Amino acid sequence: MGLKYVIAGSGATGGSIGAFLAADGQDVTFLARGAQLEALREKGISVKHSAKGDFTVCPVKASTMDEYQEGPDVIFVCVKNYSLEDVIALAKRVGSPETVAIPILNIYGTGERMQKELPQMTVTDGCIYIPAHVSAPGEITLGGDIFRVVYGLRPGQEPGEIPLRKLSQVKQDLDHAGISGEYSDNIRRDTFKKFMYTSPMAAAGEYFHALSGDFQQEGEPRETFIAMDKELLRLSEAMGLGVPKDMVEVNLKILAGLSPEAGTSMQRDIAKGGKSEIAGLVYAVEDMAAAYHVDMPVYHKVIEGLKARGLK
Repeated sequence: MGLKYVIAGSGATGGSIGAFLAADGQDVTFLARGAQLEALREKGISVKHSAKGDFTVCPVKASTMDEYQEGPDVIFVCVKNYSLEDVIALAKRVGSPETVAIPILNIYGTGERMQKELPQMTVTDGCIYIPAHVSAPGEITLGGDIFRVVYGLRPGQEPGEIPLRKLSQVKQDLDHAGISGEYSDNIRRDTFKKFMYTSPMAAAGEYFHALSGDFQQEGEPRETFIAMDKELLRLSEAMGLGVPKDMVEVNLKILAGLSPEAGTSMQRDIAKGGKSEIAGLVYAVEDMAAAYHVDMPVYHKVIEGLKARGLK
């Protein structure tokens, strides 16, 4: 019998995961709101420019978090950090000791924070690699073939046999659906590797009002990105994470492959005048640096500049 999946947050990342799984015949419920929810209910979900071509899944199961009443096997947590409490409330209501939650937020340590509030279930840590954006309500456009979901248990976690079996099944389901599922044996390291790209890119991008093209050429934005990434590498060493020493060069190669017009979701949120993930994605780095006694002057300069603008 297959797993019952819930996609908590059906934007670009969650919508992509749910669409691929649903297209492969998995039991998927999309949790959304507003125009996205309306579109999902009326015309399903469409994916453009995927490695397997354009496709649409219709009909799909879609509801608000408040409306959802089933008992899921797996909750993919794909909301922004400022909506995380809504998902925790959902998990408390519908979760059980056999439920598994897989957060793929950009904020480092999300799974550990969630686990403290959800002691009755298994919460992993995780991250996602996918160039995607919501191009219209109910429609997601991919900007490349990379689609990888990394997840795993933290040191000391000892879930029961059923959650472990479900975590193994998730990888099989992702792989079969055309998503590269990676069950990590060092998730603290692997999620920090992703954080080493998303945090300085968002911070320096907003600080300089810069897009990918500005970081792909020589100049102050690129040099600042490199300096911040080197500071994060030193922080990872202090944390004992085992991050590869060439991670800065790896991130520059990722950056080189982006469209010059690409920005970050944090920049887009700030430009709209709404909530953003700046606290967890950028400002939290200073708390981590203080906890591990690592001097990070470039991060400090950028953070002070962002706070001076009143960004919270």
